[in-house]
Amino acid sequence: MKTSSMRILGIDPGLQCTGFGVIDTEGAALHYVASGTIQTSPKDGALLPERLKILFDGITEVVARYQPEMSVCEIVFVNVNPQATLLLGQARGACLTALVANRLPVAEYTALQLKKAVAGNGKAGKPQMQEMVRRLLQLPGLPGKDAADALGLAITHAQVSRTLSAINKVSPQQARTHAAYKAGRVY
Repeated sequence: MKTSSMRILGIDPGLQCTGFGVIDTEGAALHYVASGTIQTSPKDGALLPERLKILFDGITEVVARYQPEMSVCEIVFVNVNPQATLLLGQARGACLTALVANRLPVAEYTALQLKKAVAGNGKAGKPQMQEMVRRLLQLPGLPGKDAADALGLAITHAQVSRTLSAINKVSPQQARTHAAYKAGRVY
């Protein structure tokens, strides 16, 4: 029996620090490929448009280097500070644009979905997420916080896509699945 394999790129968007994580899946097995962050800082004299270009170029470089077949980006909600919400939305937009410009299909999940899928608890903290990602990918040490979230997004999509694939074998759905995972999106 042939098992399906896929390389997935997870993106945890942020204006100052965007995390990325790349995993390979082979059936239910998960294999770590790479992870890291793309940093931008207004302290370096970069204005917002330049910082967004840094994110776009950084993701384009990650895509070129690791050649993923699928991408995943976090759906972000920030309600406390409207200015921070707008900046984060622009950073997320730059990330999504880079993924689509590189012809990658994009799935999206909320932080709650990510935490439930990886840690089994929607209120899991950063340290718990880092530890669960370390365990699931059998890493020798803890990944950074942003990289752990990005890897967690890739893991979440690997789990969801396996489930949707199994469902499709029993009851075929439309080719484009929208909101199939409690408000997550797959395009």
